[in-house]
Amino acid sequence: METAAAPAHDFSMLALFLQADWVVKGVMIGLLVASIWCWAIIANRIAAYAKARRDMAAFDKAFAAGRPLADLRQDYAGKAQSGLSAVFVAAMDEWDKSHAAQAAAGGLQSRLEIALDLAVTEQSAKLEQRLGFLATIGSAGPFVGLFGTVWGIMNAFTAIANAENTSLAVVAPGIAEALLATALGLLAAIPAVIAYNKLSADAGKLISRLEGFADRLVALLSRQIDAGRAL
Repeated sequence: METAAAPAHDFSMLALFLQADWVVKGVMIGLLVASIWCWAIIANRIAAYAKARRDMAAFDKAFAAGRPLADLRQDYAGKAQSGLSAVFVAAMDEWDKSHAAQAAAGGLQSRLEIALDLAVTEQSAKLEQRLGFLATIGSAGPFVGLFGTVWGIMNAFTAIANAENTSLAVVAPGIAEALLATALGLLAAIPAVIAYNKLSADAGKLISRLEGFADRLVALLSRQIDAGRAL
């Protein structure tokens, strides 16, 4: 009498996940959530940088038109400020406060530089927001996945020892479940690393633009101070 063949083991990703140890399941779920969050950050930063470039281009055009700075400030009064306009408004606020207090002109330029540095730092922090998470997942993701793999392989070898059977049919399912954790770690880490490098470069270009504008604005206001003219 022939013995019925054992049913084939299900190697689908869902089946491997469901059959995995609870620690490996926790690692897989964490990596999957991290991967989804990384893609959400990537989409958010791409949209934010595109908007920042549009806003900077629009402000640059208005600033280069040569209108009086007081009139240009009125155009942005009462609006949410970001990028170049936020740096510009910060300088104008300090200008107005110093003149209202009848402060000496000698210290005005120093105060303007401090106000602009603070504004640039604040806008830079907004541009670099959430990029640290991408860097963390990019560096830690593979190791978290490897931890899940090592834990799963330990369990697989324990099961093999208990079954006293080293055939491939017994070994393969446990190894496959463990290796899935490494695959998920790489799935989270690779896009995070690529996106972090690209987005960091984009943020750096925007920050350089902010710093360049702050320098131009200081030079312009310094000439106004030396000439003793109002805006």
